[in-house]
Amino acid sequence: MSKTYTVTGMSCDHCEQSVEEAVGALPGVESAEADNESDTLVVEGEPDDDAVATAVSDAGYELSA
Repeated sequence: MSKTYTVTGMSCDHCEQSVEEAVGALPGVESAEADNESDTLVVEGEPDDDAVATAVSDAGYELSA
């Protein structure tokens, strides 16, 4: 299952990598791919939405609905 989230605050490759590592470590996540140009995060797997939001926030960015 693939799910796309909107993440604000990313501005570079390092930002993308930080979000990908934080979300990729969550249970149920097979892969995470962030794109700062489109402000998106595509997650493969079946993650908990609240856990994704917390991981993104802990990485210093904001998940938008």
